Amino acid sequence: MAIPALPSSKLYGIFTACGLVWTVLVAYIVHSFGFIWFISLTDGIVSAILLAAACWLINNNLRYYQPGKGSYINILIWCLALAGFCTAGCRYIIPYLSVSSVYMTFLSNSLVIRFFTNFLAVGWMAMLSMLWYSQLDHKETEKRKSEAEKLARDAELYNLRQQLQPHFLFNSLNSINALIGFKPDQARKMIHQLSDFLRGTLKKDDQLLVPLSDELEHLNLYLEIEKVRFGHRLETEISCDKDCGQALIPSMLLQPLVENAIKFGLYDTTEQVTVSIRGEIDGNNLVLMVQNPYDPQTSRPKQGTGFGLSGVQRRLYLLFARNDLMETHANDNIFTTIIKIPQA
Repeated sequence: MAIPALPSSKLYGIFTACGLVWTVLVAYIVHSFGFIWFISLTDGIVSAILLAAACWLINNNLRYYQPGKGSYINILIWCLALAGFCTAGCRYIIPYLSVSSVYMTFLSNSLVIRFFTNFLAVGWMAMLSMLWYSQLDHKETEKRKSEAEKLARDAELYNLRQQLQPHFLFNSLNSINALIGFKPDQARKMIHQLSDFLRGTLKKDDQLLVPLSDELEHLNLYLEIEKVRFGHRLETEISCDKDCGQALIPSMLLQPLVENAIKFGLYDTTEQVTVSIRGEIDGNNLVLMVQNPYDPQTSRPKQGTGFGLSGVQRRLYLLFARNDLMETHANDNIFTTIIKIPQA
């Protein structure tokens, strides 16, 4: 678990408080040996300043240098050297501030204890600094990893969406070309519908989730184009609960499902085919169901879902990190695709 970074002002406040506690503690110990408060406070202040300088040095060093697994001996040497620096500082600085011969004897006799006390204090500071900065590095690494994964996910989503259009566009242009000669009015109508559809697609390029009502409005443009292509053979039924309109759905998610339904429903028959789209709210999910008739001898929906369904399933996984949001069934010559869109 990453340790949250504290503001610099709080860190300096904690550091200052520790220095004051160390000063008071050393002064109290020296005073308990019978020395006056002036000498005791002098010892405490000098000891605290020297130790603070040593802790600052080890902390600043570990901020920019994190030892590897085989480099901890370097930290140990640093701690020993800084503990020696603090002890030597007390030995040669305090005599200039206090000339008591009794205190000088006490100071000389306490150097070993001071050295090990300073070593423990600097060692604790080194250990805390290593833990602190390693956690910060880990947090930054996780942040960069998360940003890289998001960029990769967005790029894959964009690539999936770009794959939706080409074959539909080519089919539409072929249909327009076929209509120009004997049905120019329908050809012009189809051109206007196609331009409206593509214009709406461009507007949705920067939208991740859109209301279902907007998605159905855009889908109707697509269906109108397909109805021009297939004429009376294509019928559609769209029924959604009144609560579904403002439910959010990934933009352009329905088109590949409906396109797949039209492909398997109409391509291998000359009869009229009805593609139905139903929506309802089930708990925290928007449930959408797309159904179309199919010929099991030619369509074989169980053996291949093509890019349409596989692309939708991949998009749902990238957006919601779940593999259980889409399922398909083929019963009684009716192929059903059900998707669930979490709303919370």
